[in-house]
Formats: sequence, structure tokens, C-alpha cells
Amino acid sequence: MSAETVSVTGWGRTAPTTARLIRPRTYEEAAAAVRDCGPRGGIARGLGRAYGDAAQNAGGAVLDMTGLDRVHVIDAANGIVLCDAGVSLHRLMRVLLPLGWFVPVTPGTRQVTVGGAIGADIHGKNHHVCGAFSRHVLSFELLTADGEIRTVGRGTPLFDATTGGMGLTGVILTATVQLQPVETALMSVDTERARDLDDLMARLSASDHQYRYSVAWIDLLARGAATGRAVLTRGDHAPLEALGTRARREPPAFRTSRLPAVPAHLPEGLLTRTTVGLFNELWYRKAPHARTGRLQSISAFFHPLDGVPHWNRVYGRGGLVQYQFVVGYGQEETLRRIVRRVSERRCPSFLAVLKRFGDADPGWLSFPVPGWTLALDIPAGLPGLGALLDELDEEVAAAGGRVYLAKDSRLRPELLAAMYPRLDDFRALRAELDPRAVFVSDLSRRLSL
Repeated sequence: MSAETVSVTGWGRTAPTTARLIRPRTYEEAAAAVRDCGPRGGIARGLGRAYGDAAQNAGGAVLDMTGLDRVHVIDAANGIVLCDAGVSLHRLMRVLLPLGWFVPVTPGTRQVTVGGAIGADIHGKNHHVCGAFSRHVLSFELLTADGEIRTVGRGTPLFDATTGGMGLTGVILTATVQLQPVETALMSVDTERARDLDDLMARLSASDHQYRYSVAWIDLLARGAATGRAVLTRGDHAPLEALGTRARREPPAFRTSRLPAVPAHLPEGLLTRTTVGLFNELWYRKAPHARTGRLQSISAFFHPLDGVPHWNRVYGRGGLVQYQFVVGYGQEETLRRIVRRVSERRCPSFLAVLKRFGDADPGWLSFPVPGWTLALDIPAGLPGLGALLDELDEEVAAAGGRVYLAKDSRLRPELLAAMYPRLDDFRALRAELDPRAVFVSDLSRRLSL
């Protein structure tokens, strides 16, 4: 087990803090690291794709769990995998696809560990039909503050507190996950343009149930009659008959492409209203008005940005804020107001996506609830951004919505209870399970979790 003092930040590269980074290689070393966290406690960390401060711990310990990365058992007949929490979704896809299985839920990056997927209760383009990651987790092993390793099954309070609990109930060591059957390594994709936000919502509401995966890119710099114009992309895993005769004989394989990495130091001011506006115009215009059945690789459909290493550097030294919220069905006017406000402020966001969520997941701090979720990336140094997002938080909370803790870096704690009704239950269980506050993070301190 190695340890060093380092500066730690989230994927947004804002608010770095210094911590002792510990890299356990065995369950015993993980338990020893928890015992020796010190007065500032510790928090588990995977591949660092949480945008904010969820996997940071100023002055304390951060446990890098990526060294525990064994795939223990694959039940290829029933589609069940038992693996360490440090295994990445990328590795699972490589291992599982040739066997005819796929991860049940993937976010916009495959560089996420299984433990991180549970702790953040990640969602993807298929929440409207498949729910969040926790819905497919059968059980997991959790190292708690007392040094005990507990097997935690679905339907228990500890399961519901841990899924979406941002690592604050303990360190996940292993997980057993139910998989999704697939016949090929390709996606059959339909693409269409929507002329404005109302057109987009109407298309999603009318036909989203016909697709397993659905997402819309929104041009948040478009104004007037074009406000909320979008490119809607939906699809499903391509069946075997969609392939040519020769390709059908080969087992599905996970293939990726890789572009040059973004340099560590870029000139400031690359993402201006002018440059992002030009990008958005080109992106919208190059999209087909309507195209069906295009075959696309899994990596291109789900994780296009993973092909650009360190893409977050394009935002410069100041980093980026990803703001994601959800408001329920019936609160469409709140969504319209927020889109109009962001568009009128000319926020230079080229990564803005809208999706529909299905039924809520059981995790007490799980983010998805039935409704509309919008996520957007904004340069952190944009003048007036903090005040704007504070105002949007108020609108979201007033509408009964919430922001996503795995992407948050600036929410005011007084709004948290309005957004997450099970917050008191979470705090009570955590106080009973971890009375000495062994597990703590910058996020938990900031929000009094």
C-alpha cells in the first residue's frame, strides 16, 4: 500500500484541496487505511470523474480504489458479474461484450468504477426504461467505519443509503451486478432535428418509449424562435441480422478510437460566445433532419468524449462547472424559463443535454426522479456564473426538483433538504453507522451531509 500527499480535484478542475492519497491493493489494506484515516477522516475515490468535490477530503485521506480491480466471476448463462469496486466500466465492456453482455447503465464516460457507479447511482440515456445503476445491483460488500465488511442486499436501509450516498456510508469492496444481453457491438441509431424546446419535448414525450436509449443535444446559445433547438439521438443495440454475413460469425468486440490528448496548457479564452456559437451552429446544421437505422459503435454512441483524453482541459486553468438538475413532469414551464435564462445570458455551453427520467430509484440521495433533466458545462470563470446558478437552484427547488450531487461543487446547504426529502433518514443512519465521522469529504462538509 502506497501513500503520498497530493492536490486533488474533481473532473471540473475547480477548488483543489490537499489530501493524503492512499492506494490499497487488498481488502486488508483498505481496512487498514480506514482505521488509520486520522482526525480528518477519509473518502473512497475511483477514476475521478465526479465533476465537483465528492471525492476530495481537505487535510484528510483519500482512498484510491482503482488497485482493487479484479473480475471474480462471470455467470455467462444468466448475465451476472461479481467484481471488485475498482473495476472500470471500460474494462467490463471489453470483458463482457464477447460473451454477449453489456453493462446495464453507462453515463457519458466509461471511465467510471463500479464503486463510483453505485456511490453516485449513475444514470444514462436509458433511465426512462431501465432506471439508474442501483436498480441492477444485486448486492455489494461494504467496509464500514467499525472495520466490519457487510454484505448488503437490495431492499435494505443500508443499500438505499449507499446507492447515491457519495461514499459516506463506507467503502464498497465488491459488487454483484445484473447485465444487459446484446447480440452485437453496434448500435442502431435514429437522429432528427427539433426546431425549438417545445418541439423537442413533444418529440420526446410522443415516442421515447420506443427506444432504449435517448438523449438530446441542445443549442443553449440559440435565441428567439430557435430557443432550445436540438439534435435528438435515440437508439438500441443492433440485432445480429443488421450485420453482414461475415460480421455475424465474429463475436462482438468492444472497439474504441483515440484522438490526441488536449495539451496541459491552453491559451485562455478559447471558449467564448463567438467560438461556441460557431460550433453550435455547425453542429446543428450538420445533423440530418431525420435519419434512421444508422449503425454506430458503442463507444461513439455512448462515450464520444472519451476519445479525447483530458478533454476537460479545453476550459482552461479555471476549469468548468457542470450543472445538472431535474424537474418533474408538469414543471415544463420551469424548464422553459431556465433554458431561456441561460440562452439570454449567452452562457458559452457546447455540452448541453436533455433527457427524460422514468420512475425514481430507491436510493435516499439518488438523483433521478420522473421528469426532465438538463445538464450543461460552463466555464467556471464566466462572470456572474455563481449568482446565476444560485438563482437557478432556487427555481429548481421551488419546482420540487433537485441538482445532481455527483456533479455539484457549489450548492448552498439550506436548499438540500428541499431537494432530497430523505436527507434526514440518510443523516440519521450515517450518524448511527459512523458516529466518529470516519467517512467524510469536502462535499459532505460543505453540505452538512
